[in-house]
Amino acid sequence: MPDSLVERRSIDVVPDAERHGTAFSQFTLWVGANLQITAVVTGALAVVFGSNAFWAVLALLLGNVLGGAVMALHSAQGPRLGLPQMISSRAQFGVRGAIVPLLLVIVMYVGFFASGSVLAGQAVGELTHLGETTGIVLFALVTAVTATIGYRLIHTLGRIAGVVCALAFVYLGIRLLNRADLATLLHDRTFDTPLFLLAMSLSASWQLAFGPYVADYSRYLPRSTSPRATFSWTLAGTVLGSQWSMTFGALAAAAAGDAFIGNEVSYVVGLGGGAAVITSLLYFVIALGKLTVNVLNTYGGFMSMVTSVSGFRGRTTLSPRGRAAYIGAIMVAGTAVALLGKDSFLSSFKDFLLFLLTFFTPWSAINLVDYYAIAKERYDIPALSDPDGRYGAWRWRALITYAVGVLAQLPFLATHFYTGPLVEPLGGADISWIVGLVAPAALYWLLARGDSDRVPDRMILAPHQTEPRRATATSLAE
Repeated sequence: MPDSLVERRSIDVVPDAERHGTAFSQFTLWVGANLQITAVVTGALAVVFGSNAFWAVLALLLGNVLGGAVMALHSAQGPRLGLPQMISSRAQFGVRGAIVPLLLVIVMYVGFFASGSVLAGQAVGELTHLGETTGIVLFALVTAVTATIGYRLIHTLGRIAGVVCALAFVYLGIRLLNRADLATLLHDRTFDTPLFLLAMSLSASWQLAFGPYVADYSRYLPRSTSPRATFSWTLAGTVLGSQWSMTFGALAAAAAGDAFIGNEVSYVVGLGGGAAVITSLLYFVIALGKLTVNVLNTYGGFMSMVTSVSGFRGRTTLSPRGRAAYIGAIMVAGTAVALLGKDSFLSSFKDFLLFLLTFFTPWSAINLVDYYAIAKERYDIPALSDPDGRYGAWRWRALITYAVGVLAQLPFLATHFYTGPLVEPLGGADISWIVGLVAPAALYWLLARGDSDRVPDRMILAPHQTEPRRATATSLAE
């Protein structure tokens, strides 16, 4: 593969001369990333675990909007900083201290790579008639190659997947409503608070899990791009795509009952009507949708691994061979997890989502409070690579806040392998993610607001960056 086809940047600052695109690109990318089978399964889980379809859909919408707003605030940092998302964590945690949330982020990427490969592997296996295991391996290889090529191909793939998957979901929605009456599916309006909060937590965790890498895909936008535009188009794309998929999943699970559990891909494809051509197309659509988001996970994992290593080695550039090696490591780890866990996917995925949420809500809270409320978008970008600089190697205020934020959620967490002591008094409701946002946000504000030496008077740019005119760069912090 010629080097010219492969993205040259990794965790280094994107020069202004290489910036391109518009904020609308965030809409097309995130619609495409969310119109896919794992989002369908996430919506179905709300019904599988006991909620009726009516309240499940509303709870999923609320979670998508709330979690999506947090995720989109991270996206708005990309054009301003020109850096991958997790590099900005060094301003809060220190150049080396940022490795603490980074290690958990890498685990998340491997987990999502694995879960996506299970569902896509089923589709590829059926499409090629080579079986599920071979399908998982083939899908993983295509994912790795696409992620190696990088940013432009990822956005192109998102645009294509958005259109193709949208058409497929319209068709599948019509087929579903021909099979099951919508009024009947939504007839049960019995409200159950714990189940409502569970459904909301599922969709909120889906959105919050994008937070650690969302700015990776907005960092090439020109610095003059309005943060409000980046925020709005990201929010619109991720809420529309995810809610569309999750609503379909909730209705499909309500219509299918036990027939959906363990047969997610075959059930969705079966809605197509059984014609060989339609069946093949639907398997292709499932694989394409999963390819889009799995590439995001692989690319984000690559960025996080490089960020972790560079905090100790100091290098911010990477050769194409090094890039391929990092991505290959993620592919091997994710594929191994997929092959080991493919037979217990559904219940494991629900616990995986909720457990991950306990580690990423405190990180989001700290990052956003620091960027928008304390630093007010003023970072010293060269110092983000210098452990002896403004941000230091380890920032204990952030690390302690992060630990407190994680621990504060445990009494409210409800999963199969652990249930906190305050879950039962709350009627079984899981509100851990709300605690995980509010508690560390408040604590970090109290601990870090007087840390004036860490905040420069203005944004300090890398030598090849220029400050945009304020008239074209309306700040979210103003």
